[in-house]
Parts: sequence; C-alpha cells; structure tokens
Amino acid sequence: MVSESTGALPDEAGPVLLAAARAAIAADLGVQAPEPPPWPAWADGVRGTFVTLTQDGELRGCIGTLVEHRPLREGVTGNAVRAARHDPRFSPLTAAELARTHVEVSVLSAAEPMDVTSEDEALAALRPGVDGVVFAAGGRQATFLPQVWEQLSDPRTFLAHLRRKAGLAGDYWGPDVHLSRYTVQAWQEQAPA
Repeated sequence: MVSESTGALPDEAGPVLLAAARAAIAADLGVQAPEPPPWPAWADGVRGTFVTLTQDGELRGCIGTLVEHRPLREGVTGNAVRAARHDPRFSPLTAAELARTHVEVSVLSAAEPMDVTSEDEALAALRPGVDGVVFAAGGRQATFLPQVWEQLSDPRTFLAHLRRKAGLAGDYWGPDVHLSRYTVQAWQEQAPA
C-alpha cells in the first residue's frame, strides 16, 4: 500500500517530473521523446499534482488532483495527458504543437481548512503568492494554484475570480462557504523542448 507523502520533495524531483510529464504527452500523441529518467523511491508517495501547459505564455491546458489516490509518478503522467488532451476549455493538443508547449508540474501539500467566518477574515488570512486556495459553497468547488497570484495579486480580486470559476457570483459569501489552502512545489521547463 502506498502512503501519503509529506514534506518537500528533493531538488532532483523537478527534472524527473518534467521529463516524465513531457514523455507521457509525447507517447499519447505518438511523438518520439527522450526517455525520462527512472523513477526514484519518492515517486511512490501519494501527493496531489497539477500539470499546466502554456504556449507563448498563454494557458493551453491545466488538469490536476487536489487529493490523489495514486503514486506521484502515476498522478503526474496521468494529469499531463489529461491537461494536453482532455481539458474541456481547449481543443486536444496536437503533435505539431508539442514542441512549442511549455510544461509545468506542481506537487501539492495536503489542503488545510481555513478557520474564517467572513470574507474580510478570509481576505486577511490569504497569503498572496504562497497559498493555493480551494473555495467550496453550494455544492460547487474550484481551486487556484499559488501561481495564479502572478495574474491576480489582489486578494479580493483573486477570491472573486475563484468564486466565478466555481460558478458562483464574484461577490458570493454565505454560511456554506468553506475555504482551504495548500502550498506547492512547482517546476517548469526553461524553454519548450
């Protein structure tokens, strides 16, 4: 049985995860890619992951899991293929696009509930640039990775966009709101391969 991992991954995790994500996408597209390095023992741990794809600085796909039940190696490769081929916001990535597609892998800490009862408390508690946030209310849920703070640096704006992503009004707040936060270790390719 695989246990949930805690703590930071080693420095060498980034290149391994990025190579595996790119290789999984390439294999799914039928494109030849360099063989990724072998999986180290830490890849058997269970962690939530997201794989984000960009082209020319623009989002091209992002899929992940907050709570994972598979080993890290399976989560990253599975989410890489899903981000490339099954993100409902985009048409499936084509083999011709792969060379100009930039891969980023985020490995999440466990989400912790935020003990807030009002929007003002939530805004004061948020840590821009640090927190990934899960907003849940009315049977809906959405998350933003900490990297989203780069585009939405104001906590009020960040929270409004997160609520809209969940399908709620940008100013929604009620007794059913539950917020949680997590941190990530993120690695991105320096330039498309």
